[in-house]
Amino acid sequence: MPQATIESLDHEGRGVARCEGKTVFVEGALPGEEVVYSSYRRKPNYELATASRIVRPSALRVSPRCPHFGICGGCSIQHLDLKGQAAIKQRVIEDAFWHIARLHPEVVYPAIYGSPWGYRSRARLSVRLVPKKGGVLVGFHEKRSSYIADMDSCEVLPAPISALLPMLRVLVGSLSIADRLPQIEVAVGDAVSVLVLRILQPLTTSDEALLRQFAEAQGIQFWLQTGGPETARPFHPLEAPSLGYDLPDFNLRLEFRPNEFTQVNHGINRMLLRRAIHLLQPQTGERIGDLFCGLGNFTLPIARSGALAFGVEGSSVLVRRAEENAALNRLTGNTGFAVANLFEATPAMIAGWGRLDKWLVDPPREGAIELMKALGTEAPRRIVYVSCNPATLARDAAVLVHERGYRLLGAGIANMFPQTSHVESIALFERE
Repeated sequence: MPQATIESLDHEGRGVARCEGKTVFVEGALPGEEVVYSSYRRKPNYELATASRIVRPSALRVSPRCPHFGICGGCSIQHLDLKGQAAIKQRVIEDAFWHIARLHPEVVYPAIYGSPWGYRSRARLSVRLVPKKGGVLVGFHEKRSSYIADMDSCEVLPAPISALLPMLRVLVGSLSIADRLPQIEVAVGDAVSVLVLRILQPLTTSDEALLRQFAEAQGIQFWLQTGGPETARPFHPLEAPSLGYDLPDFNLRLEFRPNEFTQVNHGINRMLLRRAIHLLQPQTGERIGDLFCGLGNFTLPIARSGALAFGVEGSSVLVRRAEENAALNRLTGNTGFAVANLFEATPAMIAGWGRLDKWLVDPPREGAIELMKALGTEAPRRIVYVSCNPATLARDAAVLVHERGYRLLGAGIANMFPQTSHVESIALFERE
């Protein structure tokens, strides 16, 4: 088998090596390591491979904590020390800025860290009846496969949820619809954990009794979903605390439904908010836009800080939730909201929002290119951009700096998803 020296990690956490004119992406390898690898896909210009043997290990290599690592596709870099994970992710955003936008941030912010385990408050678990594996499997997909990993624990789920995995396998296996329940959505709040069962046919009376017993014994709430996300409804217990999370720094509580978007890592979200508000520097009398505002995660801290906050979101359902959260926190007078498709932003749309002194932008992976292109003479003087995709952040930064006259004052990562290659980051742009 061939041998190679690993030069770096790519955005999926694979080691990158150059061998005989080809780029080889090696799963399970770290920068600086000498590895023997086995290719499972060969193309003219690159190969995909797995590390068969580590000849010279990196000083940053650690033993993976999860027994399912390497099989389950949920984590890709458990074999890398936590500080190494942050350093690699910081390198990913700096490389993206340079190679895509020919930019360097003037300041690199310290990485935002949190607990490396048990942080995942949201998850979508697949369910499948597999008689050859002894019954029902509940968990994440295997690497590069549609098969579900045979797992009885998960180190990145909160411990009480991880402990439910083997019990859920037994529960689903005992239902009449064991082969008609393909998914369990997990949503963990400060006061309640909700499991949403996606069911493709009705439950029997016996099924309902089993679910009630399980919910009461394990202290969780079941919801049932018969179709799209809008069909999800509480099942048992009906009298349960609302799903929500607190933001103590801002004396806020935000509530949500289990199928509505929230940040996966509540601890890192709090620290990211702290940094975003510090960079944004909201002032009394300012009017600040929160674009892609969701249920008000950034809008309400901005409003609590004394500015007038104006949130824009493409989902009318999320805008209603944001308005409800503003009312819950007695911030209706400091907030306003609008529904708009920001992927089709125009100068006229932006002008219609009125004067906005600053922006907070937190788009999905697609980024906010049309929004950046639509900026005109009334552009905000400061933009704080929170990103979950280094490539689209860099692309949008190129427009802001090279076409709209902004400076990239700083950027840094938040390790929102430890043990995975997912890169969350925050950047600050300012006009002269």
